[in-house]
Amino acid sequence: MTATSTGTSAAASIPARTAAPSATADAVGRFRAGGVIPAHPLALTAEGRIDERRQRALSRYYVEAGSLGLAVAVHTTQFAVHDPARGLLAPVLELAAETVAEYPERDVVLVAGLSGPTEQAVAEAELAASLGYDLCLLAPHGVGDVDENYLLERARAVGEVLPVIGFYLQLAVGGRYLSRDFWRRLADVPSVVGIKAAPFDRYATLDVVHGLASSQRGRDVALYTGNDDHIVMDLLTSFTGSAPGGGVERYEMVGGLLGQWAVWVREAVRMHGLARAAKAGDGGALAELLRLNPALTDANGVLFDAANAFVGCIAGVHEVLRRQGLLGNLVFLDPREGLSPGQLEEIDRIWRAYPELRDDAFVAENLDRWLR
Repeated sequence: MTATSTGTSAAASIPARTAAPSATADAVGRFRAGGVIPAHPLALTAEGRIDERRQRALSRYYVEAGSLGLAVAVHTTQFAVHDPARGLLAPVLELAAETVAEYPERDVVLVAGLSGPTEQAVAEAELAASLGYDLCLLAPHGVGDVDENYLLERARAVGEVLPVIGFYLQLAVGGRYLSRDFWRRLADVPSVVGIKAAPFDRYATLDVVHGLASSQRGRDVALYTGNDDHIVMDLLTSFTGSAPGGGVERYEMVGGLLGQWAVWVREAVRMHGLARAAKAGDGGALAELLRLNPALTDANGVLFDAANAFVGCIAGVHEVLRRQGLLGNLVFLDPREGLSPGQLEEIDRIWRAYPELRDDAFVAENLDRWLR
């Protein structure tokens, strides 16, 4: 099913608020320390309106599962939420911020996804800042045929409002090739605090690392994996990049900001902890991760519909959440979204094959309370 109806929330009525410098610095510090950040899906009713009850339940699930933060209005949320005619962006951002406020002791980092040309992206950043968002994920989406200089100036303009996370989005879902020099120049921008490397390409991921290594600010920029097809190995790898003057810099993926981590989040948090333990010398943790690595890649290939050029990637995530009871349907904003032929059968297969990846018991124990 598809839908275009708007939500009913009115974030425009909220007075603008800029976070205190100390609060911003604290959020940036937590982000740089690393963790699990799910890409937040969009729950819709059968009529196509925001299902506020289930949208809040998803946020509560992510927070209580141990996530460092939430990324809202990103690709997994569906880029169509950025269409001004739909009127969805403000209520979607507001719902997540309001729900996170239920957990003042958790210090959840709120990340707002931004899209569109510079004027739109800045306006979206101002909206997010007014709602208490800490950082923004700046997607190379909705800008048309522009060059890298435009994208850099766009990042600088947005960075006047919120700290920026750069985003190497894979080509199959709307991304574009970005050069190694682009990543160096982006890291040189003082407001850039992180990069989500999600090209689904080993060579392109190394371009990001080399760009950081050649930047004067490389050590100030946190590197997060967005490579849902390579999560475990990204978290385990010590990347080396060539520094100016011939030296070598080492970089770690301190966490992930992932659509795959929109599901099975309790286990994702455990996996992130195992990766840290393994890098500290825990052989048992390393052995377990090496066992989980092919299972997670296989499961992600199915959920993201790699066999059909990722056409069903959002639908695959929704189907997992529907089976767990967090979502009530498979309703989307874009008529092109939906499960691909054969994808449902493949989800059945991985469901049977990899129960260790799932957190069904944790969800079942808390679902009724989250849905209240």
